[in-house]
Formats: sequence, structure tokens, C-alpha cells
Amino acid sequence: MFDHGLYLTLRAVRRQIAAMPHDLYLIRLIHSQTRRAFPGERLWTAAQLIHPATLRFLRVRNREGCDVYVQPYAEKHNPGYVLVDLDRGSLQIVETMRADGLAPCLVLETSPGNFQAWLRFSTTPLEPVVATAIGKQLAHRYGGDLASTDWRHLGRLAGFTNQKPQRRNLRGYAPWVKVLFAHPGLVAHKAALLDAAQPSWPDTPKLAPRAHWSILDAVGDPPVAGAADLYTDWLHRLRIPERFPQPDWSIADKWIAKELLRRGVSATQAAAILRTGSPGFPRRHSDPEDYLSRTLARAASELAASAFPRRSSRLRPC
Repeated sequence: MFDHGLYLTLRAVRRQIAAMPHDLYLIRLIHSQTRRAFPGERLWTAAQLIHPATLRFLRVRNREGCDVYVQPYAEKHNPGYVLVDLDRGSLQIVETMRADGLAPCLVLETSPGNFQAWLRFSTTPLEPVVATAIGKQLAHRYGGDLASTDWRHLGRLAGFTNQKPQRRNLRGYAPWVKVLFAHPGLVAHKAALLDAAQPSWPDTPKLAPRAHWSILDAVGDPPVAGAADLYTDWLHRLRIPERFPQPDWSIADKWIAKELLRRGVSATQAAAILRTGSPGFPRRHSDPEDYLSRTLARAASELAASAFPRRSSRLRPC
């Protein structure tokens, strides 16, 4: 019997992977209610991904409440694709991107009024810090979600429903993820963004450990170049995005602060790295500088108390 729903999903997935060709694709299923990942991460070729058995499996998981996410896979590098999450955006933004020479190869409507755009900057893998820096530049320029700019951020797979409860319509139905535009190719004006994204690593002084730190301890320290890239680098060294799809950024900030202090980075420089790199900072903090001081103090206190401080359980793995 002809399965019309399967056919529509197949057509949408084919359009998406044709617009962003790659050798392997990582697929992750995350339950919308519990935020827990379906066991295992799957790597599939394009041929395997569009196989009817694969799509039936994904459609069943989707009906059970799992959102279906995808990213071209390049191991410890970015595959050359950068995602811009245009929540509460407008398609006019995409036209502006095209006029700027930064045309996406793929634009998805993930729910009414919410879009994701994939841009291809390279046919060869990019360094993680470079891809993240490009993502941040694009998010700042076009009003994208700054918390969705890391180098291996997953986007949605077309042909499946968006299971987030807040995205359901008045009748309670989940919206379909639709392909609005699909055209493979590199962005035209990529040189300036690539040049600006090259990391500049600071030389940091070695300091003796202390039991308490304040961001006023070393007011004479030079500003940190590439602070956002340093934060992102540690974010992925600690595998925070892999283990926690929706992390508590206060806990993540403390973990990264501990790693920086452990290596002799001054309190002032560590504060600058958190201030610049922490997603959406200052978020809802009424006194951001006090928050940074308290975070560094807790990090230093835990370092002094134990050589191997335990990680908080507030960040629950998916």
C-alpha cells in the first residue's frame, strides 16, 4: 500500500541533503518532554538516510515525541556548514543575507515564524573555533540565537514534526519542518568572515593558586584576545553540548572557570572569557559583574578543596 506520509518525508529529506551534500550525517533524537536523547547517535550516508526503513524508524520515534536533528559529520572538526537559528525571525532576513553575498544553501521553517538557515563556507573541514566565531558573527548580524552558534550545533531534519509543546497550534498539532529554499553551493562573500574568525590565542601568566578570587585581583591584566573562542574551546573539551542539550549555563561557566584558573589564567582574564563567550550573557543576571565574581570564587574554592572536584548534578545528561 502506498504510504503518502512516508513519501512526503522522503521528498523533504532528499531536498535537504541535496542542498548540503556530505559523506556522513549525524542524526540525534531528543524527546521533547524529557529532553533525553534516544539511546545512541547514528551516522548514516545519504543513501542510508533516505532508505525507507530508516525513515520509518525515524517517523515512529517522531510520533513518540522525539525531535529529529541532523548535522553533516566531520569528527572533531566542523564540516564547513554553519547554522543560523532565526527564531522569531522573518524571511526578509534571508533576503538580506542573499544581498550581502551570504546566501544560505538551505532554509527551513521549523514552525510558523521560526527558521533555520545553513550556510556553506568551505568544502573542507573548518577548525571548531573558526566555525563558532563565524556562527556568532552571523547571529549578531542577522538577529540569530546566540546560544545556537557552536561549531557542531544540530539543526532540524525536514519532513518531521517539531514536537516542542510551545510550537503546537491551537488544535494541538505539531508543525511540520518544511524546506523553504534548497540550493547547494558556497556563500559568495566568505573571505571577510573567515579572516575575522581566525583565533588569536593569548599568552596567560602563571599564578599561584588561591583559596578565593575576585575579578579585581589583577586589574592590570591585558584584555583577552579571542576570549569567546577560548570559552567555546573549553565548552567542547568538557563535552558540555554533547552531554547536555539544554545546559545550566551558570554551572557550565563555573566548570570552565575552574579549568582556566587551574591553568594559571588570572581572575580578570577568566572573567573576560566568561563575559564574552558565555551564551546570551548576561542573560537574566541583574548584576553581571557580581555574578562573575561569585562564579570565580566558587570555582577557586572547589579547586582548593579537591584536586578532582565533582561536577554538579544540576546539568542532567539527556
